[in-house]
Amino acid sequence: MSVLDDLKAIHHRDSGDALGIAQKQHLQLQHDYSDVDVSMIDFSAVRNIVVAGMGGSALAASFLSSWPKPTVPLEVWRSYDAPNYADSNTLFIASSYSGNTEETLSALDAAESRGCQIVVVTSGGQLKQRAEAAGYPCFTLPTGYQPRMAMLFNYTALIHLLEPSELIGSGKLAELRAVSDWLGQQSERLSPTVPTSDNLAKQIALDVAGSSVVIYAGPELSPAAYKWKISFNENAKNIAWYNQFPEFNHNEFLGWTSHPEKKPYKVIDLRSSIEHERVQKRFVISEKLLSGQRPAPIIVEVQGDNELQQLLWSVVMGDFVSLYVALLNGLDPTPVDMIEKLKKELTAS
Repeated sequence: MSVLDDLKAIHHRDSGDALGIAQKQHLQLQHDYSDVDVSMIDFSAVRNIVVAGMGGSALAASFLSSWPKPTVPLEVWRSYDAPNYADSNTLFIASSYSGNTEETLSALDAAESRGCQIVVVTSGGQLKQRAEAAGYPCFTLPTGYQPRMAMLFNYTALIHLLEPSELIGSGKLAELRAVSDWLGQQSERLSPTVPTSDNLAKQIALDVAGSSVVIYAGPELSPAAYKWKISFNENAKNIAWYNQFPEFNHNEFLGWTSHPEKKPYKVIDLRSSIEHERVQKRFVISEKLLSGQRPAPIIVEVQGDNELQQLLWSVVMGDFVSLYVALLNGLDPTPVDMIEKLKKELTAS
């Protein structure tokens, strides 16, 4: 029997219950932020949105560009400063789950000096302290999670923030909450109690275990492909990369054509009916032209009737796949010890 069907072995290795969190993460879409007062934000003056965050704390913001697509430019900022264009017409969202991410705190300094309209998303730490001292709207996330595992808490907070404005259109928060039950049903099909023979996530995990993974998607599902990459890195401690079509065809496409023919990778295509028809065609033609020159792609036909459902389904699938790969690697998915060591050394230097 595979370890993936051995519930006792799973429980032993998954001491932080990462699989349980993944199975219940649809409930994060129901989290209530109605106590956060955003009346101080002048949404009518907002000309651009900047979300400063790193790693899992920046994930949710990248999904905004696919759904619900704000009407003003949005940039996810992953650095110590702030964009040169940031000013009083910028809605600047400082996002750090721990509240102690040094890049985000530094970017907040820059945003304050430029007079940006500021909102904070965090579970505590220095960022929450600064928000309380300055009177910034603060969306406080539940504690006790790894940042990557609290992404839907963060996503819900961002939609709640933008809901009163004309930047995303009305009714988006209700749409997000309405998908929760459906997403929960989809998660049940991927849970540890569902045997490998009926569990697509377990099947993919067995296929890719032991290899470096490359994930491809079109522009609409590119944030989900990035989430897969992060989940492989942090859950499975497995190297992974991602890219998107059609950009792939203008450079990386050729990289697969060189030697050696047997490459130590597994390719995963997130294929979706919501992508531009030319993008969908590029996936098919690229697979044909690269046949024999790269591993045949594992084609994941993304489920869902609309963009929001497909984005969230992809998140759940990627989480389960990466968690099952972690178990196959003999690892506990939750700890990120090397990242913690890095932070300690940076603090000491």
